[in-house]
Amino acid sequence: MLNVVVLIGRLVRDPELRYTPSGVAVGGFTLAVDRPFTNQQGEREADFIDVVVWRKLAETCANHLSKGRLVAVRGRLQVRSYETQDGQRRRVAEVVADDVRFLDRAPGADRGTTADTQAGEELADFGDVTGLPDDDIPF
Repeated sequence: MLNVVVLIGRLVRDPELRYTPSGVAVGGFTLAVDRPFTNQQGEREADFIDVVVWRKLAETCANHLSKGRLVAVRGRLQVRSYETQDGQRRRVAEVVADDVRFLDRAPGADRGTTADTQAGEELADFGDVTGLPDDDIPF
C-alpha cells in the first residue's frame, strides 16, 4: 500500500500550535495550492488543504512560518470522522506531514537565518523524493 502526498502552496493563515494533555506538540495550518489549469473564465483556482504537524516539526512550523509563506509538504492523506456537539457525523480529510520545507525567506529575514538556510540547503533532497528531476521543479 502507498499513501504519499506532496504539496507546494502558500499558508492561508499563521500556523496554530497546541499541546496534547501528555505534552506532545501538535500544530496545523491550511495551504492554498493552485490547480494546474484555469476555469471557464480563465482564472486559476486553488484548493485549500489542511495540514497537521506533530512534535518538533509542529514547533518549528509555529516558530518560523506565517501567513503567505511558500512551503513544500510531504506526508500522508488521513480521513477521520468525528461527531459534532449537536450529534452530526462529520468526515475530514487532512495531510499529516512528515516533512515541511520552507521555499522562500521570511519577510525581513537576513540571508543568514538558520531555519531558512537549512531548509534551502535540504531542498535538493526534497526534489528527489517527488520523483521529478531537479530541472523540472518549477522554482
